Amino acid sequence: MTDILLTLVSTALISNFVLQMPLAIDPVLASPAHPRRQVHALGIATTLLMVLSAVLSYLLDHYLLQPLALTPLRLFVFLPVAILLIQPLLSVLSRHLPKLSFDGLRPLLLGNAGVLAGVLLGTQDDKGLAHMAALSLGAGLGFWLVLSLFSDLRQRIADNDIPLPFRGLPVALISAGLMAVAFLGFNAMIKP
Repeated sequence: MTDILLTLVSTALISNFVLQMPLAIDPVLASPAHPRRQVHALGIATTLLMVLSAVLSYLLDHYLLQPLALTPLRLFVFLPVAILLIQPLLSVLSRHLPKLSFDGLRPLLLGNAGVLAGVLLGTQDDKGLAHMAALSLGAGLGFWLVLSLFSDLRQRIADNDIPLPFRGLPVALISAGLMAVAFLGFNAMIKP
């Protein structure tokens, strides 16, 4: 139980997919000024997509690909699973959470490399379904945390006088780098 909790916390804070392994940085940088509700909608959708695709891909890998010795085809199985889950997930979320706007999130979810990376990292370790679920949930919560923090940071930066060459993407990349350094402070939280 502590191993699963440790995996969840370390994936969300220490080995963050956005800041430590820049796998899911595209949706963070691609969203210039999302309203607060759309940031939370993207965080919820990404987290649920990571968990659902990880669990389903783990089951396919464990009960189909490994017994048939087709593990080199993991990428060709996991990618369509994640892609096919996006539209039904957005439909269910928009039906159950009508106050959040899930319109326009499909391209951001399609381009999120963190979804596929979580599945591939979890099947590479092969520590069980619970570990896979904790890894993907931690990765999704870490993405949501960074997305929310980055949205707040962008709102604060918008009111400041920034030199012209640093406006836009340069200040966003500098901010992401500083946030990654701040997240390095969590490394001392968990000692082996």
